[in-house]
Amino acid sequence: METLFQQLTHGNALFLILVLGLGGSFQVGFHITGLSSPSPYIQRFINNSWYDRYGEPPHPQTVTMIWSLIVSMFAVGGLFGAISVKFISDLLGRKKAMSCNSFIAVLAAGFMLASKNVNSFEMIIVARFLFGYSAGLGMNTHLIYLGEISPRKIRGIVTLTLATFLSLGKVSGRAFGLSEILGREDTWDILLSVAALFSFVQIVMLPFFPETPRYLLIEKGDDKACKKALQSLWGQGDYQQEMDEMLTEQAAIEAAPPVSLLQLLRDRTVRWQISTFTYDIFLEAGIPKKKIRYITLGLGVAEILTSLTCGLLIDLTGRRPLLFGGYGVMSACWIFVTVTLNLKDSSYCVSYITVSLMVVFIVFFCGGPGGATPTLNSELFIQSNRMASLVLTGLQRWFMFAVMGLVFPFLIDALSSYLFLLFASACMLGSLYTFFLLPETKGKTLLEISEEFKAITVCGKSFAEETRTETRL
Repeated sequence: METLFQQLTHGNALFLILVLGLGGSFQVGFHITGLSSPSPYIQRFINNSWYDRYGEPPHPQTVTMIWSLIVSMFAVGGLFGAISVKFISDLLGRKKAMSCNSFIAVLAAGFMLASKNVNSFEMIIVARFLFGYSAGLGMNTHLIYLGEISPRKIRGIVTLTLATFLSLGKVSGRAFGLSEILGREDTWDILLSVAALFSFVQIVMLPFFPETPRYLLIEKGDDKACKKALQSLWGQGDYQQEMDEMLTEQAAIEAAPPVSLLQLLRDRTVRWQISTFTYDIFLEAGIPKKKIRYITLGLGVAEILTSLTCGLLIDLTGRRPLLFGGYGVMSACWIFVTVTLNLKDSSYCVSYITVSLMVVFIVFFCGGPGGATPTLNSELFIQSNRMASLVLTGLQRWFMFAVMGLVFPFLIDALSSYLFLLFASACMLGSLYTFFLLPETKGKTLLEISEEFKAITVCGKSFAEETRTETRL
């Protein structure tokens, strides 16, 4: 029996996964955490820029509002990127959509680098919007690409690389944000632009890889190009059986009545806010300023290690236990964080108990919902519905991220530690939803999963056909 590494190295699949990751979810992770370290310097830049224009310092509330805009514009851009993913991916194809996305990231880096020279915080807002648009478009297209090139037996591990590169981007953002590297007042603009180098790498490398086989066969009807793509990705072979199975599956799906698919409740928005505002949260917990950047870097390392471990578990335990178990532990962590933040003045060690709880939260997020969700996105939705589903989930994710990015600084000032009880409630709802309503998807074809959901939407009465068509891709 071939190992996973052998399957990935028969063709160019492994190299394509690396290139997609650097220009896809890596970018999202980098920009989520990269803003945390230079936040004091950017706020000081806003103060100085305002004073140079108007001859008087801005009101603290004004600085907070501009800073909130800088944070939330990333999510607003992501919202528009998620909306446009279907149009751009169908118009250009998956490969050209990823290249277009990388061009936007490079353009955003140009605005960010220019903002400091022209003393304009407005250009930072524009750059953050463009980075967000690139993230919203790129992350969804990245996931589609992975789902449409991966064989069914290793689809869980292949799509999990999206979460792995997301974690790698987060730890890279924290690492580059150290004062010994780029986390200084004179280099914060370079720090926020450095991820564009990886986008440029994707622009150069992606033309050497094929379009996704499913897109070529089902959307374009080009069986020769599909066969050539399969051979390029997975090694030489006939692949006629796989292509016939894809067509048979698609015909069966199109002949079936529409299926109402339930959207998985997720707290990724909560996790992204924690990544963006880690500096403020640990400052609130009483951690010395000089230690915060190193603690967040350690959190990033733990995130990567857990994401890799999840790759070994996801096809053994299934998706459901990782989801409802992860959400449950995350909810408990937020409750205990609320308690420790209220007791931070009672003992010096309480602050580090808070840090430990954050580590536990990240471990169970990356080893649970963070790792399993990308796989579910490619498994729950059939080819004809996948684009629409990604638009809807992208709208929900980026809209909530934008709202939270705008109001989070005000909420943490108003509610202090009790804010995290809201996060605990969201995680608990996710745990209950996935435990009672989400079927297991491990090792099942798209048709079988579709039938599972049909059973749920009609109160447990199934209309599944006896004959089920399976496909490797």
